[in-house]
Amino acid sequence: MLMHVINIGHDVLKANDKIAEKNNRLLEKNAVLAVNIMGAIGSGKTTLIEKAIIELGDKYRIAVIAGDVIADMDAGRIAKLGVTTIPVNTGRECHLDAKLVGKALKSIDLKDIDILLIENVGNLICPVDYKLGEHLRVVVVSVTEGDDIVLKHPFIFKSSDVAIIHKKDIAEAVFASTQKMEHDVRELNPNIPVMTTSIHDKTSMEQWFSTISSFADKLKQSC
Repeated sequence: MLMHVINIGHDVLKANDKIAEKNNRLLEKNAVLAVNIMGAIGSGKTTLIEKAIIELGDKYRIAVIAGDVIADMDAGRIAKLGVTTIPVNTGRECHLDAKLVGKALKSIDLKDIDILLIENVGNLICPVDYKLGEHLRVVVVSVTEGDDIVLKHPFIFKSSDVAIIHKKDIAEAVFASTQKMEHDVRELNPNIPVMTTSIHDKTSMEQWFSTISSFADKLKQSC
């Protein structure tokens, strides 16, 4: 008997990668930096996006794609800051994919923006394999998730370009060690930049802002 093995997962990811490449070409044609911000619910993704918009909004034109399973509360928060915000509901899916992002890009005038911040669905597992066409993959974890959260989700740290350990100001209160978390990140991905941040620590937040602006400026120069 002749048997045909069909690897559906591989085919789905391969198709997604092709669309991601198309998204990336479109973004680069317009010199738009795309940042894929991943992390669990409550890690602080939305707050970090809001702070970046407030800090960088005078220098860069920013738009946001806000992914969520059903609700659009995060998109509503961000839209209040006066930037183009596209809510994307994924329904049963626990991640954004390139097709959804590509559709959202049609609602944005890319000639009028410099930076696209993409808030992925709150999850540390599903977004790992799905490229969106981004230039920068950022993973955010909070001390409130426990200081073993990094080792529990190794693949997202291995595939990211930047890691943020957030809410460091309450680490002691939740019995978490930021030093352990940073050590675990570097064990998984020795070359990844790691930021330990708090919205109450201006210096740590400036690291986040400067990372975005540095990549945006480099893209502008190369395009």
